[in-house]
Amino acid sequence: MAVARETVAPVHLRLEELRRTIDRMNHDYYVRDRPSATDAEYDALMRELRKLEADHPELVTLESPTQRVGSAPQAGFGEVPHPVQMLSLGNVYDEAELRAWALRAATRADVASLALVSEPKIDGLAVALTYVNGRFDHGATRGDGSIGEDITANLRTVRSIPLLLPARSGEPLPRRLEVRGEVYLRKGAFAALNERIERDGGRPFMNPRNAAAGSLRQLDPRITATRPLRLFVYGIGYMDGGDPPTSHLQALDLLRGFGFEPSPEASRHPTVDEAWARCVWWQARRDALDFEIDGVVIKVDDVRLQQEIGFVAREPRWATAYKFPALQQTTRVRDIVVNVGRTGTLNPLALLEPVNIGGVMVSRATLHNEDEVARKDIRVGDTVVVQRAGDVIPQIVQVIVERRAGVESPFRMPEACPACGAPTHREPGVAMRYCTNAACPAQLKQRLHHFVGRGAMDIAGLGEKLTDRFVDLELVRDVADLYALDWERIAQLERLGEKSSENLRLAVERSKERPLPRLLVALGIRHVGDRSARFLAERFGSTDALAAAECDEIAAVFGIGPILAQSVFDFFREPRNLAVIDKLKAAGVRTADEPTAGGAGGTALAGKTVVLTGRLSSLTRPQAEEALRRAGATVGSSISKKTAFLVAGEDAGSKAERAQALQVPILAEEDLIALLYGERGTMPVDGAVNEDSGTDAMAAPPVETGSGRDEEGRP
Repeated sequence: MAVARETVAPVHLRLEELRRTIDRMNHDYYVRDRPSATDAEYDALMRELRKLEADHPELVTLESPTQRVGSAPQAGFGEVPHPVQMLSLGNVYDEAELRAWALRAATRADVASLALVSEPKIDGLAVALTYVNGRFDHGATRGDGSIGEDITANLRTVRSIPLLLPARSGEPLPRRLEVRGEVYLRKGAFAALNERIERDGGRPFMNPRNAAAGSLRQLDPRITATRPLRLFVYGIGYMDGGDPPTSHLQALDLLRGFGFEPSPEASRHPTVDEAWARCVWWQARRDALDFEIDGVVIKVDDVRLQQEIGFVAREPRWATAYKFPALQQTTRVRDIVVNVGRTGTLNPLALLEPVNIGGVMVSRATLHNEDEVARKDIRVGDTVVVQRAGDVIPQIVQVIVERRAGVESPFRMPEACPACGAPTHREPGVAMRYCTNAACPAQLKQRLHHFVGRGAMDIAGLGEKLTDRFVDLELVRDVADLYALDWERIAQLERLGEKSSENLRLAVERSKERPLPRLLVALGIRHVGDRSARFLAERFGSTDALAAAECDEIAAVFGIGPILAQSVFDFFREPRNLAVIDKLKAAGVRTADEPTAGGAGGTALAGKTVVLTGRLSSLTRPQAEEALRRAGATVGSSISKKTAFLVAGEDAGSKAERAQALQVPILAEEDLIALLYGERGTMPVDGAVNEDSGTDAMAAPPVETGSGRDEEGRP
């Protein structure tokens, strides 16, 4: 045994030395763009490493550079929940809108002005990389913001992603760290990749972003390993352990120290003037860059102020994206058709002669409503200028009237629904025209498509074609009928059979246990998405309680504005909607969630509106807000007579003065702790709100710099 130890020990040390050296060379080449070795030297070291690992397979580790070439093909991608949601960014399109955003942010932060950071908005695929004790553990796509796809094996092949984080002198590595960034291809690498694909007889990618997305979603990581992917990181999703950065630029410096390549040329600006000048500067450089950008991201630099400013249901208030003017092309309107939405709206759509705009073939464009068509005087046969609004949604900018030949046909919105023939109606002062038939099959089909979708009840196997078929056969007249299907009859339908029918029945049965937020999304309430549904479910706990709530009670919920609240209130006042919910309940669908620990009902905070201001020392702002919501309180953003009390931390600003003027009670942080947890000794360790809260010791509000599109670039 002594001989074996003497033999293995030098090999073990040589392996560690080779891996460190090759990792450093990879970092110099792929991140710093400063090669520190010739190709021949690099290849020789890799050959030696492979040989030693082949001779000593027991010493192979997942972090070895040899393991980046990819593992065996995967059967599919698993799901990875994001502990801190990956939000989308709001957009501004000119200097005035940027100034208005900055003013709103400063007002919410109770400061005269804000220090901002700008960085290019990389047009790639957003990913989240999780490290445990410095070791790359898993990685995922953004997905729907709450749940992404597990692409760990593919991310391991990206050479600019460190698999082990280097220890910093005198500082321990974070116990858990989530890094967020964009995987992309350089323009030159994209051109070379397409050339190779075409040479091999394949179909080339339309643009670098789609190439990056397609490469990372390969089931065979060995294919991903052949793609020249790179990573820019733009922030920390959450960090447990270590000293969290107090500013965005500090976060980027921290990531740079860990071996990542942060967003290039990020700059700090003390004024909005300087931030806008930087946007103009990036726009002028856009075409000269070797990577695609579609705008500039502007963020508040101070992390404490980020928490003070907060977020709305889908996006942070402390960050926005200036989107470059959209690319435009000229084409011809072949026809104008009308689709019926799930709420009965008649939506005109222009069918276009296909045209390539920014690497995407566009063959249709939204026309919004009949007033928009009339305002732009869009006719069938017109030559028009089309753009991808925000580089995403195609729309017609203008008609080139000079090219009319006299044969163009004006458009008229139909007086009868194109799907069911029922009369259409338009209220005075309302832009949209509606089908008056509540049983319109087109509306029902759209509602069913939404109800069974992945972000709603997620009924596997029940796609659009099958739900449309059920409507056509009059097997389903509302979404609740899905839970009363005659499965023996279903099994006899063409192209189904007993096995498929049984699998579908089980999927429908499993969907009954979806949590309340998923049901609220599935019901198709206007403006209600995943995040607002969770806020509503946490506050009210059941559809019955939500139906009984007044509009101002709904509007007082954290993250719910007056327009959304009115929409929810109106939905639960419609007898047909209540009848569907009653049918769902009778079928066994879950319409209530168990109250969360410390939730609404038994605490002194239940039903109270609380506003936070200033810096807290015992809890981070997100942790305090989460704890209040779990206790049944509503977290407000401004002081009013309905505010139960204001919690004032250090550096409290004008909100404290406003509270004094309105005689709103002001509590210190220790008073809040006492209300939330009783005595101080009962507070959870490590700053966690409670065991099942899902929060971490540091959970800075996340930001998503991606485009908000899916893998194919659709909105």
